[in-house]
Amino acid sequence: MARRRFSILLIAWKAFCYTLGTLVVAVLAIQLWFLGHLVYWSYANPSSTAFIDRYMEKPGARLRHTWVPYSRISEHLKRAVVAAEDAKFLDHEGFDWEAIQEAMRKNEKRGKVTAGASTISQQLAKNLFLSGSRSWPRKAQEAVITWMMERTLSKRRILEIYLNVAEWGEGVFGAEAAARQHFGVPAAALSVEQAAWLAAILPSPRRYDGGRETPYIAGRMATISARMGAAQIP
Repeated sequence: MARRRFSILLIAWKAFCYTLGTLVVAVLAIQLWFLGHLVYWSYANPSSTAFIDRYMEKPGARLRHTWVPYSRISEHLKRAVVAAEDAKFLDHEGFDWEAIQEAMRKNEKRGKVTAGASTISQQLAKNLFLSGSRSWPRKAQEAVITWMMERTLSKRRILEIYLNVAEWGEGVFGAEAAARQHFGVPAAALSVEQAAWLAAILPSPRRYDGGRETPYIAGRMATISARMGAAQIP
């Protein structure tokens, strides 16, 4: 009886080890897949993103997206986006811990998630690879990709890719398509005001079109414009 019980425990232990080992190998394989893409994108441009792919699954979806190099994107837009989304972009290694702590305090005080603290690198990790859900496994994967990204890509390359894949309206992705869709100019020609407007609508880009302003957007633009001079860009 004891020998039989021991045999059952041994089989269960082997099954557990096999399952755990298989899971570890699968997780490592997934991370290597992400890393391989990041290494490739250090010199090649992404042909699409997870966000673009999901948008294109919609019936009648029409994509407006044209890649332009970093040098052909207005410096005003670069400064506006950094000022609006990630003022410490050049200083951190993917995570703004002070902003994270502040967001946690606000969310705890309000009893729900109303504030976020995602850096440009974190947003790019999500845009390139992940879903828009807020589950803990998804956030953990985002953190791993962000960590790999910061060690694989330069800050200039991260910002270049981000500006080329960010959503700026219904089916509008990237700075070039956004500039032409909303203002009828190339990304290189965006003015300070136009750049501030594009940065201001980033959290909810599908609500606005053609440079339309609301009191909220006007306030955001004023804040962004005031911070643009101090924004550091690569």
